[in-house]
Amino acid sequence: MTPSPSDDERRLARLVRAHDRWRGREVFNLLASENAVSPTARRYLASDLAGRYTLPMATTVDGETIDNSYTGTRYTDEIEALANDAAARLFRARHATTRPLSGHLAALSALVPLLPPKSRLLAVPPEHGGYDGYAPGFVPALLGYSVRPLPADGPGHSVDPAAAVAAIRAERPDAVLLGQSFFLFPYPLREIADAAHERGALVLYDASHVLGLVAGGVFQDPLAEGADVVFGSTHKSFPGPQGGILATNRDDLFAQIDPALVWRVFDNAHWNRIAGVAQTLLELERVGAEYARTVVENARALGSALHGSGIPLVAAEQGFTRSHQLHLDRARLRRERGLGAGALARRLERQRLLIDLVGRVGTAEATRLGLRPDEMPRLADLIVRGGLLNERVGPDVLAWRRTYRSLRFA
Repeated sequence: MTPSPSDDERRLARLVRAHDRWRGREVFNLLASENAVSPTARRYLASDLAGRYTLPMATTVDGETIDNSYTGTRYTDEIEALANDAAARLFRARHATTRPLSGHLAALSALVPLLPPKSRLLAVPPEHGGYDGYAPGFVPALLGYSVRPLPADGPGHSVDPAAAVAAIRAERPDAVLLGQSFFLFPYPLREIADAAHERGALVLYDASHVLGLVAGGVFQDPLAEGADVVFGSTHKSFPGPQGGILATNRDDLFAQIDPALVWRVFDNAHWNRIAGVAQTLLELERVGAEYARTVVENARALGSALHGSGIPLVAAEQGFTRSHQLHLDRARLRRERGLGAGALARRLERQRLLIDLVGRVGTAEATRLGLRPDEMPRLADLIVRGGLLNERVGPDVLAWRRTYRSLRFA
């Protein structure tokens, strides 16, 4: 006899249903760090793979060399191989792995085997839009690295090629670690790579925010432009479940990276996640170019509409963005409107419009829902009315949101 669910189980079920209804049907999600997962990938996440654990690594047991400590893996092995092959094709790489559990762990998957303690890094600092994890007190401290700033002083925290080359020549790093949390424009990657390689330094490209755009060929092609390794998370502009991807064209680097994954950075790779990522990769092979192009077109159209309606954005003279992100000009917003980015985000959340509290607005999930550039003025009007003017636009947002019942590009 099956016992009745406990009160907490019933409460948990209510909370999950409420979340699915709220986030899945009742808001426009403009968070730059999130996206919508396709229905097929979601089904794979809930498959029997979710409870399986394998350890695909060559080892010796009782004098016998084996390639996996477990039996029953005939299908998980094929799923992983399919995912890795698709990732290599999509990112135009000789080698790829979908084992990393997140973008952060994908970074560690490159750093740990390739750079010994006491290595010197150059990275964009957080105060210039860089990722906090690469700041001195975080990953560098964990792995015994020193890190110096790669300047990103231009509009929208863009990197000037001459300043980057000068920093590389002055600091003589072992690796240049590219990638930002505030990421509007491509890097001058060829100049950076040439300067780094002249000094024997690696160029590691964290594409976490722009991975879906790289896959679609609209942002930049890191490996073709000189990066040695590219990696990133799979749930931002890349519209998959949370996870990580790593790719490289260099046989020598992958020969160091691949064996170092298991028992160092992680062991189990979560095979339901890999199946979901594989499905997303295969979908993007078919529709990724159109998806990525539409994401950027939507971002630029929304930027123009917001700017013209009184919400100040950075990099207006540069067309606002070439990625899925827009950045509020927080200083002007507070000076001209007496409103901080966090307060604006809280107002908008009450009106079913989600942006983050640090001033980023993203168009990836809205694009997946089916919004087009010609609809961005309508979205901007709701943001202005609900955010700047503090009007009650939630019912209008809900009515509009409910007209989008399925995902595009999925």
